Amino acid sequence: MSTIKPQSRTRSQESSAAIERLYITMRHLFNRGFYKPMGISGEALREALLILRPEIYGTIAEEKVELKGLLYVIDRLPIRIEECRFINLTSDEGYQDSLFEPIIPRKRRRNCYRIDEEQMNIEVTRGRSEIYDILTHLTFLFIESHKIMKRVLINERGDLTRDWQKLEKAVLAKAKLTKKEREIAITHTANILGRTFEEVNDIAPEFNTKGNPRRFLEIIYWLGKLAILEDTEQTKRTVTFSPVLRERLGHHLHGEVWAKNIKKTLKEKELLHRPLHIISANMHSVMNTLFTPLAFKNELAKKSKLDIYEMLSKEENGKMRTKIEKTALQNGMIFIPDESGTNINVQIFDTCRLQVGDNHFCDITVPEEKRPVLVVMDYAFGEQAYETMEELLKPLVDDIEVTYLDVDSISIMGKAGILEGGKGDIMIPSAHLFEGTADNYPFKNSLKKEDLVGHNIGVYEGAMVTVLGTSLQNRDILKFFHYSTWNVIGLEMEGAHYQKAIQAASKLRGNIKEDVEVLYAYYASDNPLETGSTLASGGLGATGVKPTYLITEKILYYIFKL
Repeated sequence: MSTIKPQSRTRSQESSAAIERLYITMRHLFNRGFYKPMGISGEALREALLILRPEIYGTIAEEKVELKGLLYVIDRLPIRIEECRFINLTSDEGYQDSLFEPIIPRKRRRNCYRIDEEQMNIEVTRGRSEIYDILTHLTFLFIESHKIMKRVLINERGDLTRDWQKLEKAVLAKAKLTKKEREIAITHTANILGRTFEEVNDIAPEFNTKGNPRRFLEIIYWLGKLAILEDTEQTKRTVTFSPVLRERLGHHLHGEVWAKNIKKTLKEKELLHRPLHIISANMHSVMNTLFTPLAFKNELAKKSKLDIYEMLSKEENGKMRTKIEKTALQNGMIFIPDESGTNINVQIFDTCRLQVGDNHFCDITVPEEKRPVLVVMDYAFGEQAYETMEELLKPLVDDIEVTYLDVDSISIMGKAGILEGGKGDIMIPSAHLFEGTADNYPFKNSLKKEDLVGHNIGVYEGAMVTVLGTSLQNRDILKFFHYSTWNVIGLEMEGAHYQKAIQAASKLRGNIKEDVEVLYAYYASDNPLETGSTLASGGLGATGVKPTYLITEKILYYIFKL
């Protein structure tokens, strides 16, 4: 009788198992209500992250401190979180009406509150994906803090290296540091981090703010300081989940309020019975595409539309953005700022009031009652996409009647990681695979590769994987998805969630018609298979302008054609 010899596991299998353990552990800790990240309760998270070694976190498994990954994480967590021993994840529990001033991270729209010297509260309103995102970043942060501790703590008595003493002196000094004093501090910090002076000197300004030129030094100091206290005095940092958050999670409380507000606005403006076209995108591309010909007639005599779009994307051109927004509001745009806690603003465009200038795709020849109404929703975050889309596609129920929405199309445009090609290229999905499950969502995409080729931008068509968190991806898993028969072209966080809601609403619940048109397209923000091209390497800059507006124009062309 023959026996089958067990084969050694591949790196992709080990990584896949590590991701599964991470999510099972995070759910367990959430249900438990608290844990100590660098204690026994946080050990499983740390071990799984070190086995996984995500690309965004670079050298997390090495002795030297990872700087680009640290910048990525710090930008997505509230300022001065490194000083806090107690981190409390809460629901929307009324802090906006308190004297606590909200702290909004540079790269994540979430409200955070510094309660006292030791505690930071982070408001979670976007569901489990947001909790996974925060816990993963915190785990990375604390692992790096203990690397610092191990390089500066000499013995069990708590004696510290000269490098640490010099860093502490620079951070606690009340006077502003001179250029020479700053470079001296950077020299000692580089020794602590296991990095060169050049590496640290180059990246430090990216951490600093206008009001605080030594922010980088403070981050390193406080990360190390709390890790030293954990080791010498056993004062462990603690993450807690508020009882209200644990009770509310998964009940669509924010999404329901958000969707009802949109539908009530449509009814008040007498738009509810018109053909609706839902677009998940940013808050500028549809508005700019529709109204640039009207707002910038004179400029278009000398510049191309693309030049105008690039100018609008630059921070210094705030007056231009104000002008086009004012033009849009005067010509059929209704802006609904979010008050539900979803952090998803909405624009409604009534094309009966739309002066389209010379936009070739906006030729409206149908009667007014058949003219499209565009509902543009800002980006959702991970699992939040299911909550918001499912609630939006439900009929409006009030005391008088039940009104079903006449949804003609749903378009999803967003940023995604690409596995073939580079930043700024375009991906046209034909299916969404749900990472970590057997779920997959094939669908008919009304956008085709041939619609977008011929503009000196790479265009790729195929399946895409919806990941549980972009910060957890590593090359081994992504290579498996790309080179196996799955033939995955990219990765993102919302596609399968949106498709799950759309298919349930159209094919199971009958909330919208079965033949609703679906248009998906993504532009590449990074290529995690290429060294130096991950999300931690920086933003798209002007590279993202051309594909964004190319996709937007094509979506609008289809909508008006419908």
